[in-house]
Amino acid sequence: MKKTFIQFCFLLLLTNVGMAQYQFSGYVDAENSKGSIYLSVIEDYRKISGVYPEQILSKTVADSSGYFIFNGNNLPTENRIYRIHVDTCSEDDPNSSHFTGHCINSKEIVFVANNRTILSLPYSFENEIFCRLISPNEKANTFLKIDSLKNDMRYAFGSYRSEANRKLNSKKWFGIFQQYGEQLQEPLAELYSYAFFSNRTNSLRSYYLDDLRSNSYYDDLLGRLNAAYPNTNYVHQYEAELEADKYLISDHNESELPWWVYLVSGVALLAVLGNLYFFRKAKTLEAQMQSKMSLSKQEQKVLDLILQDKSNKEIAADLFVSNSTVKTHINNLYKKLQVNSRDEVKMMYS
Repeated sequence: MKKTFIQFCFLLLLTNVGMAQYQFSGYVDAENSKGSIYLSVIEDYRKISGVYPEQILSKTVADSSGYFIFNGNNLPTENRIYRIHVDTCSEDDPNSSHFTGHCINSKEIVFVANNRTILSLPYSFENEIFCRLISPNEKANTFLKIDSLKNDMRYAFGSYRSEANRKLNSKKWFGIFQQYGEQLQEPLAELYSYAFFSNRTNSLRSYYLDDLRSNSYYDDLLGRLNAAYPNTNYVHQYEAELEADKYLISDHNESELPWWVYLVSGVALLAVLGNLYFFRKAKTLEAQMQSKMSLSKQEQKVLDLILQDKSNKEIAADLFVSNSTVKTHINNLYKKLQVNSRDEVKMMYS
């Protein structure tokens, strides 16, 4: 830990003398020390958590003490969302979950940074990794603060699972996250909360849509994003999603369409269904004719008598053959028609 503190102070000194170079360092535990460590930039906030090869900027490994470092001068000068993750998934296996957005052997931390940010990820309690972040950039650890709020919210929801408690807590926590996000003065942190609440797999999405109907917060957030990060993917993606969700909750009065639109649509639908019916009927008749043509003359006679509901004994008498010969003809007929019973034969030619 002393080594970490000295290194961090040295890095801080470099910042003060005006070096425009990022430096992200930290430690991984013994369990992950043999894994690869990745630095990724997140332009799509729907992919904040997970493993996405297209986002990776750099890769490194830890030394014998678990220490790793990323540094350089190639990041944007404005804040962006970054992720550092370590995993033991194999990159050489094309079927590995490493390439599908998730790796079960992965640990990650997400943060805000830019080309001048210096941060350290020391061990926390009981040598846990990626749970602490130290940086002179105050906005770097905003995501960790929001994650702490998420845990408090989950505890509140888990205490009482009634619907009444869920509604009450939803309204309360939406307000808490929105106020806290504004206080952080970092729109990317607010976007992090928005991505959580509005996720289509999240049970809170319905409450988000209700909140969107009357709360101006979401439009205000768009304004803050535009001001801080103009012409970025964050703004374009958020604006498009917000517009889509507003359309989803808007009241569309379909009765405003002219009556003749419904009439034409109905006639067109009937025409399509009619054509499908007659097409299928024609195909069935064609298949029946082809199947019947493959039968021998004697088998065709047996088929006609089956369709007249005659028994094997009656068929044998009409054709002047034995019962065993009738059974042989019927078995051959079944195979050629691809059926298994008299009932199926009758249904085929009904």
